[in-house]
Amino acid sequence: MTTATQHALTEDRIRLLRDDFPILAEQPGGVPLVYLDSGATSQQPRQVLEAEWAFRTQRNAAVHRGAHTLAALATDDYESARERIARFVGARPTEISWAMNATDALNTVALSLAAANRAGAVDPALRILAGDEIVVTEAEHHANLLPWQRLADETGARLRWVEVDDDGVWSTDALRALITERTRVVALAHVSNVTGLIADVPAVVEAAHAVGALVVLDACQSVPHRPVDLRALGVDAAAFSSHKMLGPGGIGVLYLAEALGAALPPARVGGSMITTVTMTEHEWLPAPQKFEAGTQPVGAIVGLAAAVDYLEGVGMAAIEQHELVLGQRLAAGAASIDGVRLVGPPPGQERAGIASVIVDGVHAHDVGQVLDAQGIAARVGHHCAQPLHRRLGVAATTRASAYLYTTDDEVDRFLDALAGVRAYFGAA
Repeated sequence: MTTATQHALTEDRIRLLRDDFPILAEQPGGVPLVYLDSGATSQQPRQVLEAEWAFRTQRNAAVHRGAHTLAALATDDYESARERIARFVGARPTEISWAMNATDALNTVALSLAAANRAGAVDPALRILAGDEIVVTEAEHHANLLPWQRLADETGARLRWVEVDDDGVWSTDALRALITERTRVVALAHVSNVTGLIADVPAVVEAAHAVGALVVLDACQSVPHRPVDLRALGVDAAAFSSHKMLGPGGIGVLYLAEALGAALPPARVGGSMITTVTMTEHEWLPAPQKFEAGTQPVGAIVGLAAAVDYLEGVGMAAIEQHELVLGQRLAAGAASIDGVRLVGPPPGQERAGIASVIVDGVHAHDVGQVLDAQGIAARVGHHCAQPLHRRLGVAATTRASAYLYTTDDEVDRFLDALAGVRAYFGAA
């Protein structure tokens, strides 16, 4: 890394860090790139690209299979990555298993709970009966909503949700009020991918655990952007994705607290996750291996571990502080533009480095085209959160999401371009 100390992300330091990201020097459409879509997919530094390339060209082999030297080296890389990622989120290596992405990881939890119930689970932590309740929020990404809809349908449980207000914000008190003795699962995002709302996870965990419910955390927008200690938070399961934290696509992480990982059956079965198989019987390996059926994307896992090393070198506290400031800059700037409606916590209230907006009289897709013509890559659409947008009364919003390589100037370029959108379309 160009600089590896833990000091604040000043403009000078960010400029040096940006040299590690080749794509940021690109000029799509002939104008300098302003990349404000890291909430969807972050960019990768050379260190990550080189780590994955080195594995694929020097140590590529099947892990936990074969006795040759190359297989042993690949296995060492594979398990070293698990240890580094576990440390990064305050977990034990046995609590970290691989998934295709965070969506797959969240589905794994729900599918494993469904499998436990089909098998007649006797463990009260796994048993979901007709009339029991699964609690979510109206702001959830579809990846943390659809698996629970399906689990409710299969078990006869009732899906309940805390509603958002006119700004797309839900309250901790309202969520806790929904938790009852019948609640079996509470699933929520640590940080909303639309509003930037930061959930009070410890308060939710305390209320859920008081009635014996499991807490499942969508950590996609928190683990890449702030220090996260999953064991300290007390959640039972969590998921996050490599491609949102400087790593390659095609790999996600599933955290299962030790007790839950030991109790849950696997969602998928096949090679690599068994000890013994006969024509009529089988025996699973313990967690995490029992959740890792089949050949894993080892090169991508090595790349993710390199991304974690990079993030640790920059300093997660520094990244968090930088993005909190950018979040306020985005929120205040957007809220000050006539005809632009900011979604989520208002300026001055804590929010992540995400700002979604509604431009009066202009569809979000048209807003995105105006921004793109000026080199600004922002996200438009429902962001896989249709219920939230339906509550806001719109089909889509325009979202700017910052990361460690985002500068004040880039935020200002976005805000300047946003301020001109209504006039461009004659809607002012």
